[in-house]
Amino acid sequence: MFVRTTARDGIRRSTAARGLRATAVAMLAAAALASCTQATPQDAAPPRSSAPAAPSAAPVDNADQAEQAASEATQEPALPAEPAPEAVRDAFATLQATLNDTCTPGAGDCAYFLGRVTRELTELDEAMRADPKGPGHFKQPLADMKALFAKLGTDRSTPHLEKHFTAIVGTRDGINTWMQDHPDDYR
Repeated sequence: MFVRTTARDGIRRSTAARGLRATAVAMLAAAALASCTQATPQDAAPPRSSAPAAPSAAPVDNADQAEQAASEATQEPALPAEPAPEAVRDAFATLQATLNDTCTPGAGDCAYFLGRVTRELTELDEAMRADPKGPGHFKQPLADMKALFAKLGTDRSTPHLEKHFTAIVGTRDGINTWMQDHPDDYR
């Protein structure tokens, strides 16, 4: 329902129009939510009867509920502070995927390979430290990675990684050997 006043005031909406708009927003939010869920045969609604529907709540209540639903729908969900480290099994699997890969330092083909192995070792280190078995269970691989990371420092440039090629690949291979003797950690 619209009421036109003077040209200076423009168009003013009545309270009923605002309530209808809020109800429409709530219905759209509910429809979007319903389309995101999947029902199983057990969850299916019972068949409808031919009996007339019960009268709905008062329009004022619907408008309040619609405004509340609309405001809840626009709020952003809280995100966790940091993602949890991946499981040791998963981190080891991605490191193990590099076992048949290599490069030739100085030939220009090492940037991706050494960067990836270093990243995979870092993620495995984090996963082992966060594992419920505790870092004491992973004492040897954690010590190997600590020694490697001490050599590398914070420089992850390709020339620096190529300089430490043998240490990076040796750490990867040593951890693979250790993990093969501890299959309960990756299966």
